[in-house]
Amino acid sequence: MNAVFFNEYVQTSPRFMTDFTPWTLFVDTGIISVLLLLGKLMRVKIRFIQKLFIPPSLLAGFMGLALGPHGFGLIPLSTQTGTYAGILIAFIFGALPLTSQKAAKGDGANIGSMWAYSQAGMLLQWAFGGLLGLLVLNQIWPLNPAFGITMPSGYCGGHGTAAAIGQAFSQFGYDEILTLAMTAATFGIVAAVIIGLVIIKWGTKKGHTSFLANYDDLPHELQTGLLPGDKRESMGESSCSSISIDPLTFNLIIVAVIALGGYCISKAVSHFMPGFELPVFSCAFVVGIFIRKIFDRTKTSDYVCPQTIGHISGAFTDFLVAFGIASIKISVVVEYIAPLLILLVSGLIVTLIYVLVMSRKLMKDCWFEKAIFTWGWFTGTMAMGIALLRVVDPKMKSRCLDSYALAYLFIAPVEISLITFAPVAFLNGYGLMFAGICLAAGLAVLATAYIKGWFIKKQ
Repeated sequence: MNAVFFNEYVQTSPRFMTDFTPWTLFVDTGIISVLLLLGKLMRVKIRFIQKLFIPPSLLAGFMGLALGPHGFGLIPLSTQTGTYAGILIAFIFGALPLTSQKAAKGDGANIGSMWAYSQAGMLLQWAFGGLLGLLVLNQIWPLNPAFGITMPSGYCGGHGTAAAIGQAFSQFGYDEILTLAMTAATFGIVAAVIIGLVIIKWGTKKGHTSFLANYDDLPHELQTGLLPGDKRESMGESSCSSISIDPLTFNLIIVAVIALGGYCISKAVSHFMPGFELPVFSCAFVVGIFIRKIFDRTKTSDYVCPQTIGHISGAFTDFLVAFGIASIKISVVVEYIAPLLILLVSGLIVTLIYVLVMSRKLMKDCWFEKAIFTWGWFTGTMAMGIALLRVVDPKMKSRCLDSYALAYLFIAPVEISLITFAPVAFLNGYGLMFAGICLAAGLAVLATAYIKGWFIKKQ
């Protein structure tokens, strides 16, 4: 019976199937789920991994890459893992408008300085990557004109943006951009953790931290990722009776409907404008904003739980990271290893200088805590930024996330525009103009902050 089952499985496994079927998705999801559990077990049991705060999704992705079809081929992952990442990002961006807070009055200077600091950092990172690629690296190696923006799409954007950028270029036959962007995102997360912990140790020795006196005093649950009973929090509120529909189902279908709406708009645009296709995630974000406004006007927002939707988005992000890393084509990375290392290392150095210098100039209170948060965000993901912030500010007394959440209301449209129009610009030969606009816009944001008096004269 076991032999029959095994033969049946081998014949229908993704490695041996010529056509994609729902069972391919079933097997891929199951395998990645097993790897995520193994990653979590490794985080709990292996001291080295705990010290580096490596997330299980990253470990799962590495195992999928090493053991999957792009590695040793020991596990039957299909070649569709990169496609999954492109789909998951639509759900993540569709959920974003439902999790953001409304802008509040008061404390405008702190929110404004956080906006200027974060917005300028994002724009300047895109400008640096684009200009380095076009003006330096492309003059040495025969590279894709968009090679340079794989760094900011992977660093500041994370695996989600990397998937979106990669999918946009894949439609025109440039499949290597997806692998390069995913590699940048993976490299960025590892750097965010390792360098971030070094920065924290340096900050504690220099007395820059406001709430952490000694790095060795970190609570054990931050290292293992397992919370004791007295520190556990609710995942959200139940706004619906389970007799009618489960609250989790209710929140999940809202996100799914938004993502579907984004897909329909993208396909409608491409139908009426052949050759021009808006990214699904961008359309999903717009649909999410529209749905949020309808919910606010009709009081439906009272029954939508931002915390629950945030956890749904977080679950999609974990799978996206794992699938994204597993989809990296090692042969492409090896082919571009020299210019890629120059791009990624240069990006890290410039980002580190910006974070440590500008945070002191723009942050009146708890500059180090806000700097370590944005370091994690600018090189990895927002979740990584939060993880590093919790190391130095476990009780969130710096109110960094409060300022960031409100500032991000104004940052998100710019980020969406960057991701949407970057492929269009570079595919049509306007990459240099795009990078120049990012540079000018970033400097203009800093100039605005200076005029507004948000710069700190004495630190």
